[in-house]
Amino acid sequence: MANVKSCEIHDDADYFFNRELSWLKFNRRVLGEADVKHKPLLERLTFLAITSSNLDEFFMIRVAGLKHQLESGVNKVDAAGLSVRQQLVCITEDAHELVKLEYRYLKNIKAEMEKVDICFCDIAGLDEGMQEWIENFFKNTIFPVITPMAVDAGHPFPFLANRSLNLAVLLCREKGDDCAAVIPVPAVLPRIVEAPGNGVKRQFVFLEDIIKHYCGHMFHGYTIKDVVPFRITRNADLSIDEEDAEDLLAEIEKSLRQRKRGQAVRLEIGKSSNRPLRELLVCNLNIDEQDIYEIPGPLDITCFFKFSDFSGLGHLKHTPVSPQTPQELIGVTDLFDAIRERDILLHHPYESFQPVTDFVLQAADDPQVLAIKQTLYRVSGNSPIVRALAQAAENGKQVTVLVELKARFDEENNIIWAKRLEEAGCHVIYGLVGLKTHAKMILVVRQEQAGIKRYVHMGTGNYNDTTAKIYTDMGLFTANDQFGADASAFFNLLSGYSDPPVWNKIVVAPLGLREKIKELIDREIAFVNAGKSGRIIAKMNSLVDKDIVLKLYEASCHGVKIDLIVRGICVLRPGVPEVSENISVRSIVGRFLEHHRIFYFGNGGDERIFLSSADWMPRNLNERVELFFPIEDSGHIVRIKRILDMTLSDNQKAYSMRKDGTYRRVDKRGKAITCQMEFFAQAQKNGQEPDISIEQRFTPLYRRVE
Repeated sequence: MANVKSCEIHDDADYFFNRELSWLKFNRRVLGEADVKHKPLLERLTFLAITSSNLDEFFMIRVAGLKHQLESGVNKVDAAGLSVRQQLVCITEDAHELVKLEYRYLKNIKAEMEKVDICFCDIAGLDEGMQEWIENFFKNTIFPVITPMAVDAGHPFPFLANRSLNLAVLLCREKGDDCAAVIPVPAVLPRIVEAPGNGVKRQFVFLEDIIKHYCGHMFHGYTIKDVVPFRITRNADLSIDEEDAEDLLAEIEKSLRQRKRGQAVRLEIGKSSNRPLRELLVCNLNIDEQDIYEIPGPLDITCFFKFSDFSGLGHLKHTPVSPQTPQELIGVTDLFDAIRERDILLHHPYESFQPVTDFVLQAADDPQVLAIKQTLYRVSGNSPIVRALAQAAENGKQVTVLVELKARFDEENNIIWAKRLEEAGCHVIYGLVGLKTHAKMILVVRQEQAGIKRYVHMGTGNYNDTTAKIYTDMGLFTANDQFGADASAFFNLLSGYSDPPVWNKIVVAPLGLREKIKELIDREIAFVNAGKSGRIIAKMNSLVDKDIVLKLYEASCHGVKIDLIVRGICVLRPGVPEVSENISVRSIVGRFLEHHRIFYFGNGGDERIFLSSADWMPRNLNERVELFFPIEDSGHIVRIKRILDMTLSDNQKAYSMRKDGTYRRVDKRGKAITCQMEFFAQAQKNGQEPDISIEQRFTPLYRRVE
């Protein structure tokens, strides 16, 4: 027996990074993809849009939350020892630098696009014929839609919606005082307009530039002294009293209306030397000086998400890749037969998400299926899974759906789906008071010759067929009776009055997942203390939970080798002598959004692998219903180990965190490895069957006659 090493880790602020500043570093890594010279130009523009969209949400939720704490007199410090005020000061500095870099990259990309005859133009620089076309477009299409609003004693400053784009106008009459107006830029019109050209050079203008150029048509008798675009970001965090809410759906609908009217937390304004307009906005929006962002270019560059929709730009995008039929399902004509034979592992987006949709579709029309139960957190705008669930209810199945109404920024979409499912005859439940249900599970109960059989799907990502094409996730189909019993108990826990059961296979937050994670880490420590090796590989989106971080430090101190693959926020500080010198942290930022949660434990040679819907964050472990489940098939264990090994070998899209919290790209010497592209190549090698639906591939044995 080896000597047991004493290792007591104290709760020291120097051992932690601030979560908000860590997130800004993550968004900086995302922005870095816009500066990769060999990346297609529209893909680079898309990463600018992603960065901008991320920053919007950060201000609406995280910055707004800190400002609310400050106004409420909250004086607590975070794990890194920063007060609320100190966090806001640091955030302001980093966010301003991020925005400057964002527009520097945009300028570079626009210059590159001009080389291939794609130009974003000032109207004054267009030829006479194009200017005439744009003026007619303004008069016939834009002018009837826009509404200028005066700002004076008789016209108070208008309320402007969150994230809306507007123009502030300074006007004057001869021998009169200056006055001001606001023109909301209509969101119902395309933000980017293409001017007809000669077929060689393509020229685009921004909607607000057209309005700015011709806005004199709206102010007859006045001289326009200046026009400045601006945009407001508001507090968008919902405040819902679930305990006292008689109708949660109605309460959330009410809160959604309030979201549009939250306190302004950021003002983006076009660069201008006009002080009166700036002062008008600052005064009426009650905004602090440090929350003003002067923008040297178009505001709200999330508009570039839609720019690739213009025809004829395909050569500026990645070559499309098609998800493959999972190897274990090639040639399969009945999903239930295949799942009953063995567990089936899916790896998205490299393997198609279609089998998950097919699972519900086949269950909806199978007369042997008695019940379908499913959790829904985020679904697509035209979800085939929701349609299949509704069809199942109309076919007489017992259908129970937990729709999480509190999924941030998807609340409105989920309310719509919940109502449609109820109308179709589904039993819709809205989760547990005080908890978000973030777990991903489908249970199908089927009457078979040998009796009742339960089929289960669990996954790391949402039941969203759209994001499944760009998010990396894993899912497991199983007909294992113990998983089936756990699934039944899980849904009973969500839908009725039931004490938590003793689970056979799964672990559920917040009822014991934290304890399970610490137990697994402790086992690695025990193996090291017994003279064996200890090994942990943990892949997740965010690592924030202080308790878990301290346990990882303890394991490192004992000699457990730990590799963390954390896409976004990571408050753990690696490489600290005698604390975290056995811990490495890396982040993958590539073509697809790294989203799966995979956890490997060496377990003294008897390796254990788990998949989960949960990151290691307080909200996931304390405030959400989450799933953590084992992978038991030996072939699947080997496969996931290879996936983790390939991810740790990536030297093209990987960043390594240094002890000071900064990230740098890993050493690119040696054979170039991009794990995401390797996974696609492997999926294509494993199966060449095209990605088609159940309508074409699965034998319609139970198709209902209309």
